[in-house]
Amino acid sequence: MSLTDDRVELTQLIYRFCALMDDGRFADLRSVLAEGVTAKDPGGAPVAGRDAVIANAAAAHSPGERSQHLVHSVLIDVDGDRAGIRANVVVILSDDAAPEGAIAPEPKLTISSCLRYEAVRSPEGWRVSSIDGDLVWASHKQPQAAPA
Repeated sequence: MSLTDDRVELTQLIYRFCALMDDGRFADLRSVLAEGVTAKDPGGAPVAGRDAVIANAAAAHSPGERSQHLVHSVLIDVDGDRAGIRANVVVILSDDAAPEGAIAPEPKLTISSCLRYEAVRSPEGWRVSSIDGDLVWASHKQPQAAPA
C-alpha cells in the first residue's frame, strides 16, 4: 500500500468516525476504534478502552439533539503501521425539531477544536487508537426570555 493510499484511508477513517457520531450510530464506532483506544470525556478525564469510549460518546449526546461535525485541514504523518492525524473539527449542536415557523433547527452550541488522533493499522484496516485535542473557541446561543 502506498503512502497516498494510507493518507486517503486515514482521512476517510476520521470522516467515518465523525459521521457515525452525527448519525448517533454509537455501536458502529467499534468499526473505527482500536480495542485499546484512549480519549478524554467532556470534562477532560481520561477514558480508556473501546467500550468505555463508545459509552462516553453516547452519554455526551442527548436524545432529541442533532450534531454536525465539519472536519477540515486534515494533516497526516504515517510511520509504518502507526499514524498521527491532526484535524480541525467544528461541531454544531441543535435541537432535533425546528422552532415553530422555522425551516430547520437553529444551532444552540458551536464548538471548534484542534483534534489530534493516533491510528494503528490492524488486520481490519486503520483504527483510531487515541483522541486528544484542544478547544479553540465556542459560541453558545442563549435562550431568549419569553415576552412579558
